[in-house]
Amino acid sequence: MNTLGNRLRITSFGESHGSGVGVIIDGFPAGFEVSLESVQQQLDRRRPGQSAITTQRKESDTFQVQSGLFEQKTTGAPICLFIPNEDQKSQDYDHIKDAFRPSHADFTYQEKYGHRDYRGGGRSSARVTAGWVAAGAMAQQWLAEKGIEVLAFVDQVGTLRWNEVDQSLLNIPAIDSNPVRCPEGSLAQSMEELIREVRKAGDTIGGVVQARITGLPAGLGEPLFGKLHAALGMAMLSINAVKGFEYGGGFDMASQKGSEVNDRFEMVDGKTQTQTNFSGGIQGGISNGMPINFRVAFKPVATLMQVQESIDQHGDSVTISPKGRHDPCVVPRAVPIVEALSALVVMDYFLLSGKQI
Repeated sequence: MNTLGNRLRITSFGESHGSGVGVIIDGFPAGFEVSLESVQQQLDRRRPGQSAITTQRKESDTFQVQSGLFEQKTTGAPICLFIPNEDQKSQDYDHIKDAFRPSHADFTYQEKYGHRDYRGGGRSSARVTAGWVAAGAMAQQWLAEKGIEVLAFVDQVGTLRWNEVDQSLLNIPAIDSNPVRCPEGSLAQSMEELIREVRKAGDTIGGVVQARITGLPAGLGEPLFGKLHAALGMAMLSINAVKGFEYGGGFDMASQKGSEVNDRFEMVDGKTQTQTNFSGGIQGGISNGMPINFRVAFKPVATLMQVQESIDQHGDSVTISPKGRHDPCVVPRAVPIVEALSALVVMDYFLLSGKQI
């Protein structure tokens, strides 16, 4: 399945070492003026080589509009955005073309398709998420005109975690002021130092991206198999290296009492809202008008700059000595990916609802 969405659909295409990657967007309303500069800004936040703690693959990620826009406005036709690959080093993978790298998709792709592109993982590479970010940037612009903001940031690297409970104190400008994209300066510095230490040891480390969606009206989502949080969870779990998704009070609520986490309703300035937000802005699978918040857990990158033992597709033992350029921690570059998919899901459900703001 390479397509996400209902009324608003994106179809992803391309491989890590092919001619490029991209996305086809279908169902985007006509007549919307797109800021191409804002799309590029989001791609720049995701692109490789942007700091010393990311992969040093050099890609400008300059996108091309192939269809669906005229005079920077959407026409209602499918929109095709293409991002050329500029810095492939496919020879870095020749020595492991038959090997199954630990915790990679090599074995499963071989079993499913009987043939695979071993260069950088091919279709299983996170390189393909560039197209998702481009599409999501357009959705973010559309939502912004309706007062809906989608925001993500890094709140954990390894055991270092941002513990600010009051989301109103979130320092938004600080998120992009450091390469980790953590809103708390001193913690961001500690995270960066940890990532550098891990990279120096030829290892990798995991982390968590937190997201929040504000300005969303109540009533979006379906009550059973189209729950809003289920759609968000499916989108987040489609991102490479994601191992977990929790919204609202999440897993902590499993050890709490109902009296501690029930969200009590109240009227404020003629508007229904809740005193607390353990529900994460969603109840019964439908938005309740409160901010939606969730966390996305990323595992450590599977490619280590260390010798590892494995087997090849013939069942023979092999020793893997990786080459190439890889992220020691994916969460800084994952922030715009989380934002993009969140925006696409929310815009899709907004169109499904037919709501007007």
